[in-house]
Amino acid sequence: MNQIFDFLFGQYTEYSTLDISLEITAVLFGIASVFFAWFNKIWVYPTGLVSTSIYVYLLLKWSLLGDMMINAYYFIMSIYGWYIWTRKIDETHTTPISRTSSKEKIIEIIIFIATLIFVYIVYKTFDKWNDWTAYVDTLTTAIFFVGMWLMAKRKIENWIFWIIGDVISIPLYFYKGFTFTSFQYLIFTIMAIQGYLAWKKSLDKTLVTV
Repeated sequence: MNQIFDFLFGQYTEYSTLDISLEITAVLFGIASVFFAWFNKIWVYPTGLVSTSIYVYLLLKWSLLGDMMINAYYFIMSIYGWYIWTRKIDETHTTPISRTSSKEKIIEIIIFIATLIFVYIVYKTFDKWNDWTAYVDTLTTAIFFVGMWLMAKRKIENWIFWIIGDVISIPLYFYKGFTFTSFQYLIFTIMAIQGYLAWKKSLDKTLVTV
């Protein structure tokens, strides 16, 4: 039993109590944020702001630049998404769940490619492009950037990007030594699948009544 515990959490013996507490706090607020997204509740954004702000600090401290940029971007997009979700399209209705248009699909591709290039430049600039995790980190950053943009626009396809990125992040964070965050992404994957199904049901119901 001790061997299993050491395998999963042994790396935390080198971390300060403050950093461990902050990571756990960020994980809890991150899970809460996805939970609220699942049920299409505006609280996805204030809880997400808490989680991402903590991760920006921790990941910058741990020199994980791609991950840090993801969370900095999340923080900015959470403010934008908070505005979009509460903005009324008329006197009684706010922005509804919808599917991406052809124009938005082009924007997705542009965001994805631009993110790949930008993160690569950052890694090369800081001489961090020296491990296979940098390649994976760059890929997941691009995936999550698109996912966050789509969620801010309340597009159902955001869940597809979250699921793909979350699945990749589970072993990536475990390898990096952040077991709590790895478990978080496992939970995120399950919740993202449920979130997609819930949004699809809501969208289908809306289309039927139109």
